[in-house]
Amino acid sequence: MHNLAIIGSGPAGYTAAIYAARANLAPMLFTGRQAGGQLTTTTEVENYPGFPEGIMGPELMTRFEQQSVRFGTVVKGGCEVTSITKTAEGFTLAWSDLYQGTDERADFKTVIIATGASARYLGLPGEKEFLDGTGAKSGLTACATCDGAFYKNVEVCVIGGGDTACEEANFLTKFASKVYLVHRRDELRASKIMAERALKNPKIQPIWNKTISAYHTDEKGKMRSITLIDTVDRTTSPLAVKGVFMAIGHTPNTAFLKGTGVTTDEAGYIEVVRGCETSIPGLFAAGDVRDHRYRQAVTAAGMGCMAALEAEHYLQNASHH
Repeated sequence: MHNLAIIGSGPAGYTAAIYAARANLAPMLFTGRQAGGQLTTTTEVENYPGFPEGIMGPELMTRFEQQSVRFGTVVKGGCEVTSITKTAEGFTLAWSDLYQGTDERADFKTVIIATGASARYLGLPGEKEFLDGTGAKSGLTACATCDGAFYKNVEVCVIGGGDTACEEANFLTKFASKVYLVHRRDELRASKIMAERALKNPKIQPIWNKTISAYHTDEKGKMRSITLIDTVDRTTSPLAVKGVFMAIGHTPNTAFLKGTGVTTDEAGYIEVVRGCETSIPGLFAAGDVRDHRYRQAVTAAGMGCMAALEAEHYLQNASHH
């Protein structure tokens, strides 16, 4: 019976592992399909404290991992948890080892869920290649804060009509020469103040009743233009842009929790009772899997710390009864 399983390998998961390992809990961390989480799909991270000259996303996550391993975290690379079952003593986890092609299971007294969220894309041909490549610099991304600076003095577009889309569009005007805000309806669903701010910005041009039907690349595989399709009359038109920023929401990675009884909101984010405690005692949640508001590496790391301290406290109390 292990003390603690940590599911997820982003800033929340690894910070939880650093704290838990230093408390001699010998945590086992499951990296999942995307080791390092969302930060590995971005290039330069300039807003994580302690790195005045910035650091590459993948390198930052490698350092997180090394720090957790130094204190005794067992990292299960390429292992994706498929189910969690509550038992009398704690939890049984089942997982698939994507490298070995095997299925395994083990028992844990406590579990921290830090599986994050995945940005939604349109599912068009070529998306996977963009995202598997350099992501940010190839022309398709879901984070203006992360990647906006790579698009100085070029035309870009933001896809979406909510607060996030307006925020991303506004942010991008610091760099891009022009920002097209492409929305499938004829009015934004963003809050009044955010919508007004975007529409008043001279560098932002709204494009109504349109969505993307295709991406087009140059000979280097970088974004050159897109084809827009009209949501009303289905006509198509070209738009030359160097960068496409998706702002059509995130999906929390909580599908594997079906049947556990963990309380989630209507969008699937885990709800916490207090701190990082979920509706099930001994099960904690940290990072983007429970936070659709801030979604920053530093806030995720902070929650990872909280979850580890709470799990440690829970284990101490359990051993006294």
